[in-house]
Amino acid sequence: MANYPDFVPYPFQAERHPARHPICTDGREDHRHRVVIAGGGPVGFATALGLAKQGVASVVLEADDSVCFGSRAICVSRRSLEILHRLGVGAGFDSIGLPWRGGRSFYQGQEVLRFEMPQDDNQQFAPMVNMAQYSIEQTLLDGVPANADLIDVRWQTAVTGMSQDKAGVSLAVKTPTGAYQLHTDWLVAADGGRSAIREAMGLRLQGTSYEGRYVIVDILMKSPRPAERLAYFDPPCNPGSTVLVHKQPGDVWRIDYQLRDGEDPDQAILPEQVMPRVQSLLDMMGETAPWNPIWVGLYKANALTLERYRHGRVLFAGDAAHLVPIFGVRGFNSGIDDADNLSWKLGQVVSGCAAPALLDTYSSERVAATHENLSYGTKSTEFMAPPSFAFDLMRRAVLSLAVAHPELRSLINPRQSAPITYSASPLNGPDEWGALGPRPGTVLPECPLTQISAGGQRAVFLSDQAGHGFKVFVFTADGILPSVWQRGDGESSVAVQAVALDAPHPDVDGVLWDHTGQLPQLLGARLGGVLLIRPDGHVMARWRDANPQGLAAVSTWLQQRLTADLSTSTGVTA
Repeated sequence: MANYPDFVPYPFQAERHPARHPICTDGREDHRHRVVIAGGGPVGFATALGLAKQGVASVVLEADDSVCFGSRAICVSRRSLEILHRLGVGAGFDSIGLPWRGGRSFYQGQEVLRFEMPQDDNQQFAPMVNMAQYSIEQTLLDGVPANADLIDVRWQTAVTGMSQDKAGVSLAVKTPTGAYQLHTDWLVAADGGRSAIREAMGLRLQGTSYEGRYVIVDILMKSPRPAERLAYFDPPCNPGSTVLVHKQPGDVWRIDYQLRDGEDPDQAILPEQVMPRVQSLLDMMGETAPWNPIWVGLYKANALTLERYRHGRVLFAGDAAHLVPIFGVRGFNSGIDDADNLSWKLGQVVSGCAAPALLDTYSSERVAATHENLSYGTKSTEFMAPPSFAFDLMRRAVLSLAVAHPELRSLINPRQSAPITYSASPLNGPDEWGALGPRPGTVLPECPLTQISAGGQRAVFLSDQAGHGFKVFVFTADGILPSVWQRGDGESSVAVQAVALDAPHPDVDGVLWDHTGQLPQLLGARLGGVLLIRPDGHVMARWRDANPQGLAAVSTWLQQRLTADLSTSTGVTA
């Protein structure tokens, strides 16, 4: 195309993986699996890694031969970074991801909003990092070799049919080397928005599909401009449209612009339509560096979900379970939350430590979380891509008045993804601490701590304490635990962590020290208090007095909770 730059490849070349055929008898794999995960995207790999941390093996089936191509999810939230670090792949995100904490919005060329997400010295991670989905998937995939004995990734393996009974799920798959069947105790459907599993089961997503469409363009351009979220409403370069701009690692820029009413989507993604608009945008921004297009796609906002995420022995996660509008970056991040919630619960069930009814709480908690995400996502979508004349009129009024009336600017704020609280979860236990600090169901807040050990001291964070088992914090003055918290001959599924609120005793080992003195205010922690957290970092229970509880009592209470009939739970509120 004359006068416009040529397309160039992404600054990333994905490895192509061959298909592999297992040992079969009469077209059926000989080995029966505990868990099969359909879908080798971010949610599928995160679930596999989460299960592996608990010693649970899984098979991942992916229809493609490589990680994804093209621009999809790009924003990774602080909460997702916490989870990814627990999965052992956080270092890759730290080294590649491009941190950012705020953004600006413009109306007809005039700035109408400048926002910043919360960030202080307590935080271990940035509020958000930008990282293209192909890098996200590759970084998760890079964590597989360390768990090679527990994660079996089968590329070029597409699910063509399935059936289930009370004992498990049978899958029919096809590969370039032939078709076969396999059987599993549990199936995780993480196979995306066009889920073959969902289709095979006759399930439909419910909610709202918006008519407005966005063209997505990735370009390669060197620019010193900082990473931030830029939103242009009715800009001079594209009147009547909305344009979003994000800087990504590797000098890649993501540009989203809304199609105007009456524009043909098929025509809109043709190079002769896309290139002039991109150039006009860059001219408006004052960008003069050479650029090249990399990829062009089309996006339609959807706010859809299944009513339940557990169907017998099939568990839905990520886009297979819900489709969330991109505004507020809740799609990918809610999928990682799904994986985090599901993997520890499924691991407990597979290992025999919990009843299958525990998986009903995965459904109730995450369905409620999706409804909260959809609520915020819908509000953002109605502003970013007005579905009617009335919404468009309202948006124009807000934008035109926002310069002179700062109180209206909150209506422009994109409401970025935030941690979900499972406040009505049936897993929540006693709360004897009152209103101060995180109530049961809440994600632990962040805070720097000092780890005291025989080898010295090291800086850690409160989020580092969440892991792949249950942990109870016992708050003391000097880190010395009451005798009822000493581990006896009987095994306990609960790890005990002593926390010194004052100066730690010189003889203690493995104690956390609140060296900044923040925990009483931040957590509501008090001397003798006991805090139980789930493997996903959500608070489970808070007891006032450590002495009458003890490790045996808390372990018994927890076991009763994990094996209880929780199937009648109606869900949670966030």
